[in-house]
Amino acid sequence: MHCLLTLFLALSLGVSLRAETAPPTPAPTTTPALNPASPQTTSPQPSPTVPAAAAAPGKDVVHQLNSAFEKVFETVAPSVVIIEVTKKADGNDGSLDDLFFQAPDDNDPHHNLQAPEPVQSEGSGFIVRQDGYIFTNYHVVEGADKVAVKLKDGRELAGQVVGTDEKTDIAVVKVNATHLPVVQLANSDNVRVGQFAFAIGAPFKLDYTFTFGVISGKGRNKLLETGGYNIADYLQTDTSINPGNSGGPLCDIDGKVVGMNTLINGLNRGLGFAIPSNLVNEIGLQLIAGHKIVRPWLGIRIETLGDNPALRDLFKGIDQGVVVRTIESDAPAFKSDLKPFDVITQVDGAPVTSDTQLQREILKKKVGQKVELGVWRKGQMMQIAVTTGELPANPGQPASAPPAPGAPQPEDLNKFGLSVQDLTKEMVARLKLKVQQGVIVTDVADNSIAAAQDIRREDVITMVANHPVTDVASFRAALAQADPTHGVLLYLDRKGSKTFAVLKAGGGN
Repeated sequence: MHCLLTLFLALSLGVSLRAETAPPTPAPTTTPALNPASPQTTSPQPSPTVPAAAAAPGKDVVHQLNSAFEKVFETVAPSVVIIEVTKKADGNDGSLDDLFFQAPDDNDPHHNLQAPEPVQSEGSGFIVRQDGYIFTNYHVVEGADKVAVKLKDGRELAGQVVGTDEKTDIAVVKVNATHLPVVQLANSDNVRVGQFAFAIGAPFKLDYTFTFGVISGKGRNKLLETGGYNIADYLQTDTSINPGNSGGPLCDIDGKVVGMNTLINGLNRGLGFAIPSNLVNEIGLQLIAGHKIVRPWLGIRIETLGDNPALRDLFKGIDQGVVVRTIESDAPAFKSDLKPFDVITQVDGAPVTSDTQLQREILKKKVGQKVELGVWRKGQMMQIAVTTGELPANPGQPASAPPAPGAPQPEDLNKFGLSVQDLTKEMVARLKLKVQQGVIVTDVADNSIAAAQDIRREDVITMVANHPVTDVASFRAALAQADPTHGVLLYLDRKGSKTFAVLKAGGGN
């Protein structure tokens, strides 16, 4: 960015010099006689490299830019707050603030005998209503026993968390005050890559630190592990953001908030991310009104067709769409005719070519609304109706059960690193399975083809391609008819969820 300003100044000076410098005066046609009595005792003095008159216009441009930056801070800073959170220590706190500021004293004989001190951390936020409502990150106030809010004018007020939405990492804090300065929110849909971006916050407890950069990208998603469910499309910026900036504003050159700083990729690496202001405002207003945030859900794990090279040979006749990888147990899609390995191409007539597009279309629906999915299944197009449900707190959280003790010696499918045995009624009852026939996976070899495809112990294989599996004999017979060089399609039941895997000889990809 400093290089940008240097180039900007150089270009400005170059324009000024061209404008200010007059063309050279032609030499006179006659040369005056020299007076031998007047020796040439002085040499011509060089003119300044950049005359002051020429440098002034370029300097003025930079002064204007400097004033614009100052104005951003003066406009926004009074509406920015520093949020100090106190929570009980759990012995596992790895906050960067603590590592940076609280080095342990190994010479203190009571160091390991004292009860753990409450954990304190600091984040940022910005005021959106004069009566004390503040937007910040959920992770800033998560688990807080006490919230203190510091204002730019020096006041410190008690804060109360009035609403949170973990899935978007947005929270609302309220302080008891009136006539507070508020930020202006920009329309984040209008943000353009390359425009200036400014952050104000408290990185490493350095309150009201002001940094600048540019918007580096838009529509960034899949930045967090969220069980395959992505809601926010983040703004990316190279503005310096560090721990403590979380929850603070990302602003444009007019001092309007375009996003809420929320994620960093390493310290000072020029990779920061902000939740767009439109989403922040939408969720924040619902939380202020006391509404519960509900979202529609189909209960499927999905993948863009073509993202996985191992699947390409298995989808002949279709080039675009969204592959249904898993159908969660008892989810809305579980109660429909949708199956793993289906390819969704439309939602209520709207084409979808990526998993992100599909999720956006479903998020537009209401809970309990019926949607028509255009589905490609093994060369045939069909319409499948699914009624949306409410997204649970932990969608698709895998159930855990210990391996079955005393299992008989399984047959070992060495080619794929997979061991299976017949599924018995006793196993179905003990493991509380929702499928009655198939073969149960009893072991998966490390670094095997099966392991690479995320096949797990206690998965139940119910079909191989179009062949139902009832026991180990039928499973091995179906495998014998498949071509492992092109990939063997297995349908699995995983604690009630339906999914699939592709075993391809020579590798898992």
